[in-house]
Amino acid sequence: RPRPRPHRPALPQGCSEPAGMEPRLRDTPEDICFEATANAIALHPARPLLVAGDVDGDVYLYSYSCIEGENRQLWSSGHHLKSCRDVAFSQDGQKLFTVSKDKSVHILTVEEGRLETRFPKAHSSALNCVLPIDNHVFATGDDDGALKVWDLRKGDAVLEAREQEEYISAMAVDGSGKILLSASGDGTLGVFSVKRRRFELVSEPQNGDLMSVVLLKRGKKVACGSSEGTIYLFNWDGFGAASDRFALRAESIDCMVPITDSIVCVGSLDGIIRAVNVLPNRVLGCVGQHLGEPIEQLAVAPGGQLLASCAHDQKVKFWDVSALGGLAVDDYRKKKKKGVPLRALSSKAAGSREDFFADLRDEAEPEAQAAAGSDSD
Repeated sequence: RPRPRPHRPALPQGCSEPAGMEPRLRDTPEDICFEATANAIALHPARPLLVAGDVDGDVYLYSYSCIEGENRQLWSSGHHLKSCRDVAFSQDGQKLFTVSKDKSVHILTVEEGRLETRFPKAHSSALNCVLPIDNHVFATGDDDGALKVWDLRKGDAVLEAREQEEYISAMAVDGSGKILLSASGDGTLGVFSVKRRRFELVSEPQNGDLMSVVLLKRGKKVACGSSEGTIYLFNWDGFGAASDRFALRAESIDCMVPITDSIVCVGSLDGIIRAVNVLPNRVLGCVGQHLGEPIEQLAVAPGGQLLASCAHDQKVKFWDVSALGGLAVDDYRKKKKKGVPLRALSSKAAGSREDFFADLRDEAEPEAQAAAGSDSD
């Protein structure tokens, strides 16, 4: 009489299969855990590499994989004296830019983590964000609203401006690298000409701090997320005033990354990552969550199939967003009752994944009315 096969308990997360067993393939890479909160993350433009900067000033480079147990720390750097606020790969993927509360900019080699260039007092205030524009030019923003554009060939800043009154929270650049946009804590969007090396204009202030900025609709629209939980939309040729606004039932929109030309993923203080369609404005559902932990930053992998997030739980998590590219959202709106939970858009998102594609428009969120400022999520 055959004996019943003993129950095999599930392996703890982070553990690999015993020797001789086939490695398990996952939908997404395993979580990466840190000893301190990761403020910033970025994904390599061509390879499965993730960089993270933490509140202790340390920078880590990891390779990630969907094969269980195959995430690897490749190197770490402790050059910053204070919290590392932002990290970014160069466009060619060979260099890594990091900025810190200690007012310094560091440029490291991706392969070894060797410090190649350092600007120890890059700004007079703590740095908050960095954005590579091309392989030689990059921009930085600080806590006092100052913005600088640097040219590594000259070894110095080629544009300096302080046109916004509060911290620079995020930056974006157009596809040609000629126009630089900066979101600020004073609620304004700044516009700078990289080519002409000058300030162009600043928008009228919106409600709340502007926390994030991305380009959508093939560069014809600019979306900014605010601390009030509203997405403000600007026309590319009309930066003076917002053309539309969309209020989410979220505490804030602290970070935002485009997945397609119309869909963005946004992270909030409530720990939820929402997928949002812009024009028509809809909250499509929940991609993932760091339960009760404010989300610091989001990053999307090449091809837009994989999303990474970091939060105050000292973890980087990965989410499958491949299904978002196939969603079609029409102009039909059906008002949804309040209190209905967000639809789960990935296997790891809280809630049910049933009927993911069915009756999407029945789950579509009402567009926020600018005059009424109504909530919708």
